[in-house]
Amino acid sequence: MKDELFTIPNLLSAIRIVLVPVFLWLVLVPERDVLAIGVLVVSGITDYLDGKIARATGRTTRLGALLDPVADRLYILAVVVGLGLRDIIPWWLAVILPLRDVVLFSLVPFLRTRGFSALPVHFLGKAATAGLLYAFPLLLLGDGDGAVANLARVFGWAFTVWGVALYWWAGILYAVQVRRLLASTPRTP
Repeated sequence: MKDELFTIPNLLSAIRIVLVPVFLWLVLVPERDVLAIGVLVVSGITDYLDGKIARATGRTTRLGALLDPVADRLYILAVVVGLGLRDIIPWWLAVILPLRDVVLFSLVPFLRTRGFSALPVHFLGKAATAGLLYAFPLLLLGDGDGAVANLARVFGWAFTVWGVALYWWAGILYAVQVRRLLASTPRTP
């Protein structure tokens, strides 16, 4: 992994992060849901492209490894706050998703005692994030009347249930990994 800062994948991740407040503003202030969904689509495409380009060109960087999950977490937080404030999702859901990240973040000091700052992302975590990133635009699209809104709402809630379950399952697996790492790896000075 390289220490480069200015790469196309890092630029794509930075664009995703910059678009987080744009998304939130679109959802809350003018309630321009189609544009907000467009921002989520752009975010999803750039999320896919940054990893694909980084791996294909051998330009994976430490900054990129940090920016990508930060962008994912910021989008999840922005979306649950936006959808919660709009009463599209219940508040308990808006709380339990970021709560998982708070729990995992609290494990970082323990990882650092063993010389690690984070665990590698595994497939289940990626699948959970993907499910949620499908769920949120559908729930937003489902906040209306008519056949398309009804269909979007049904599929949105299906992706939400699966996404939340996988998100917490992945979180539990990360916690188990931390526990095993703490038991098997000596403290670093």
